Amino acid sequence: MTLQDFISKYDNENSVILLEGKRNVLDSDKEKLFLLGKLLALKTSKMTFRSGNAEGADQYFSEGVAEIDYKRLQVITPYTGHRQKTNKSYSTISLDQVDLLSNPQVVYHSKNNKKTENLIDRYLLGENNRYTIKAAYIIRDTIKVLGADNIKPATFGIFYDDLGDPGKGGTGHTMTVFSQMNIPFVDQKEWFGWVEESD
Repeated sequence: MTLQDFISKYDNENSVILLEGKRNVLDSDKEKLFLLGKLLALKTSKMTFRSGNAEGADQYFSEGVAEIDYKRLQVITPYTGHRQKTNKSYSTISLDQVDLLSNPQVVYHSKNNKKTENLIDRYLLGENNRYTIKAAYIIRDTIKVLGADNIKPATFGIFYDDLGDPGKGGTGHTMTVFSQMNIPFVDQKEWFGWVEESD
């Protein structure tokens, strides 16, 4: 898929494009993430961009989008006030605002992450500590894909993964949910070419 193919297919009012990835970004890649966010915001006018507001890839993508049109940037956070000083979005939705018990699909897909399955039950029962906060991050990652309440589902995902050890952590969980829901996504093996196309 070329950048132009992507824009032609997804630049519409109903598109929600998730821009996310690993916290550890290679120094040589940081500018590419920023440029992709900027390029997408510049060359499109209707799609909404979504982020999880994490350090690293999420931040670089978001800064690129915000430089052009921060009003199309939406952030889903694991709790109110999460990294508030670095949040570039126009619209922020916290997990605290979502009725998780009325979104069983979100809970189901979150519990597919075996490392946090038991923590999710504890979190849903109201337990809030340094262990159960891990569940909040995984649930946030699931909502970024599936949506919940008034949050639209994602229509496409653009990821920055660790190509030496791919599909791990929260980024890996999010990509797995994309695959389970048959929602298309790409990682930098494809979108680095989009940045080069536009030079």
